[in-house]
Amino acid sequence: MAAARTVVLEHDRIQRKLRRMAFQLVEENAAEKGLVLVGIAPRGAKLAVRLKQHLEEISALQVDLHELELDKDAPMQSAARLSRGDVDLGGRVVVLVDDVLMSGRTLMYAAAHLITFPLKRLTTVVLVDRRHRSFPVRADIVGLTLTTTLQEHISVEFARKDTVYLT
Repeated sequence: MAAARTVVLEHDRIQRKLRRMAFQLVEENAAEKGLVLVGIAPRGAKLAVRLKQHLEEISALQVDLHELELDKDAPMQSAARLSRGDVDLGGRVVVLVDDVLMSGRTLMYAAAHLITFPLKRLTTVVLVDRRHRSFPVRADIVGLTLTTTLQEHISVEFARKDTVYLT
């Protein structure tokens, strides 16, 4: 029997949260001409695409988009890499985007890769923060903070109607 799924965020609420997150990014970067969104593949990258759309609707910021690929289960076994190859992020404001923050391991390894560039600033953004940290990392901008048990699972599904489920 399949585990029961509870809808935590439906499409319209996700869109409102993304829009609010976009406004926060605009406010925090009012003096900037542009931002670089780096989405952690696969779902963080999809979230970054949606966030970019909101940023372009509400601001004149030049928003570049990149996808960061890394092995979430064994990040030390293979190097993280930007999908668009040799990208110079030096002196840029970079926004690292992921769907769910739980232990902090994925966000920490992704940030460690990005700070090999001489960034102007790094901001972390997640849609859902579960607050089960094993690593000393936090998200600067969070759509929803949700207290769950370690046995529960949060899944973000991107489709025609995006949805966040708790199972």
